[in-house]
Amino acid sequence: MLESTITCPHFAKQAPEIMPENACQYFYACTFCGERLKPKPGDCCVFCSYGNVPSNKE
Repeated sequence: MLESTITCPHFAKQAPEIMPENACQYFYACTFCGERLKPKPGDCCVFCSYGNVPSNKE
């Protein structure tokens, strides 16, 4: 299992999350503000956009 820390772009709060091993995670609900995050243009998943460890699914 790979862990990545997602940083909320709205409040800069961080949460450790486990990345799925067999799929990209397109949406993520911030555990602090509830905002639904989606990947930035050109990224395959929320871990590539907001995580400290990007996925290897590209």
